[in-house]
Amino acid sequence: MVVGTGQAMADPMPVAVLRTLDKVTARVNTIEVPVGSSTELGALQVTVRACDKRPPEETPESAAFLEIQETKEGEPAKTVFSGWMFASSPSLSALEHPVYDIWVVDCVKSETSESGTTP
Repeated sequence: MVVGTGQAMADPMPVAVLRTLDKVTARVNTIEVPVGSSTELGALQVTVRACDKRPPEETPESAAFLEIQETKEGEPAKTVFSGWMFASSPSLSALEHPVYDIWVVDCVKSETSESGTTP
């Protein structure tokens, strides 16, 4: 008889779905960033290093490893966040920035295939 460890194994996905909030304009956007790619949000450069999603038979959870750097004019880029963000607990490890909020919504197999994006 084999006894499982009870730990859910997450499946790596190639695209992270992120939601952004510009606190100045109150504009919310949903963006998709392929793993290994970066996107710019104002002075922030968001790089997705990994995106994992549990299989449907497990408790739902998506998590992405993000590296976020801020570039100010005349200064070298500064890392403002590096770590895992979890879709089910956005406040667990959140980006603390005066202008932007960024959180993980989902991890999907391809861009625009499984997530509803907003302009």
